[in-house]
Amino acid sequence: MGKFVAAIGIVLSVIFGSHPGFSQGAASSEAARKAELAAAWQAAGNAGTAGPADIPLIDQAKLKIPTGDFFVPKAEGARVMRALGNVVHEATFVGLVLGTRQNDRWLVVINYIKEGYIKDDAAKDWNADDLLKNLKEGVEESNKDRLARGFPEMEVIGWIEPPQYDAVSHRLVWSVLGKDKGAPDNVEKDVNYNTYALGREGYFSLNLLSDSSRIATDKGAAHELLANLSYQSGKRYEDFSASTDRIAEYGLLALVGGVAAKKLGLFAVLLAFVLKFAKAIIFGLAVAGAGVAKFFRRKPRGDSAGGTA
Repeated sequence: MGKFVAAIGIVLSVIFGSHPGFSQGAASSEAARKAELAAAWQAAGNAGTAGPADIPLIDQAKLKIPTGDFFVPKAEGARVMRALGNVVHEATFVGLVLGTRQNDRWLVVINYIKEGYIKDDAAKDWNADDLLKNLKEGVEESNKDRLARGFPEMEVIGWIEPPQYDAVSHRLVWSVLGKDKGAPDNVEKDVNYNTYALGREGYFSLNLLSDSSRIATDKGAAHELLANLSYQSGKRYEDFSASTDRIAEYGLLALVGGVAAKKLGLFAVLLAFVLKFAKAIIFGLAVAGAGVAKFFRRKPRGDSAGGTA
């Protein structure tokens, strides 16, 4: 982990030299922001759980996190997110998972949206080109909000992975490549890798944040977490009762950047996650230094043995 922190320091020098979000502002406010970010990571390390461990996700499910992963619960995860400048939707936010292995630079944001049973019958008829067009239009609309909040406009380039839905496990995966509008095509691009697990009363969203140079490797972590999420008996998708249960106002198509994202205000928020987290998670670990690294290396609570690799 010492080498990891040293490597983060090198990346940090690049961030401060090139990223406007980290290079502007008065020295006093910058110092205060750094102090809060360090404190937020310290609190996350104290409150979190290192894998291998079983993590209860509210009253809905259980998530098995493997060795090398670290779960940060809602309150502390929200503090980290706010310290990085992100909006937190208290009603949906559940927690964070991050990798602590030497080469890990990814973060997964977990939300649970209790909007009712999501009908999945449209999956067999969707068209990837139409969905991409819809996404691009949605991002253009969200750019109004980004400009108002001081973020650069973004644009969607194309699919990293077009929508794939498993009707047996009721899991959805999709990802697009995006960049700051007007940025050169050869710059490293931020990536949201979106995975969903449908349940009886709503769905979990596990959004992995990475970049274009690492996503081919990092997406394995997202798939592993998605496979390791299991709903409680009675909360599973197949437990749905048409006579008693609420049906969501939108179907599966809406989860690919459509109605649901617009309704929940998630477009601007998720794209802000990419801007803030893909580089700033490295910043967070760097300013917190070995103290946080120590917490991320500790053994999980309870009787489970082991720690990070």
